[in-house]
Amino acid sequence: MTVSYRDWHEMLPFMLHGYRTSMRTSTRATPFSLVYGIEVVLLFEVEVPSLRILAESRLKESEWAQACFDQLNLIEGKRLAAMSHGCLYQRRVKNAFDKKVRPRKFNKGDLVLKKVSQALKDNRGKWAPNYEGPFIIKKAFFGGALVLTNMDDKELPSPVNSNVIKRYYA
Repeated sequence: MTVSYRDWHEMLPFMLHGYRTSMRTSTRATPFSLVYGIEVVLLFEVEVPSLRILAESRLKESEWAQACFDQLNLIEGKRLAAMSHGCLYQRRVKNAFDKKVRPRKFNKGDLVLKKVSQALKDNRGKWAPNYEGPFIIKKAFFGGALVLTNMDDKELPSPVNSNVIKRYYA
């Protein structure tokens, strides 16, 4: 088979099989095992039997059915364990991200600059200023919204978010 970008639809089943049978970091389980309760038998394990396949082949039909039934009974526990691992993984990722976040706190009376909206056309091109101001913070809300006034004590028509503001050092 010649591999090119036009053959992606022929490779899709192999990619899906690889995705569904690989271990996820967040859940410590494969998606296949969370759905069906047992690990998938890989294609090469049929030709070259693994220990798991050899152990299952020595079982009688009734014992094999009972083992599969027992695995299905344990699937809820596996799913709960995967959910708890997912929550722990999300908490770890959040804590790693939050280490790098430096909170910015604005108070009433601080001098700030406001980022210029790129929607407004300016004939100066890249030489146009990126910030306008300075402005004075009249009121700071909890979610990061700020009410600004200019130096003449005229209030801006709408509040702005703190992510378009930077502190002005005079």
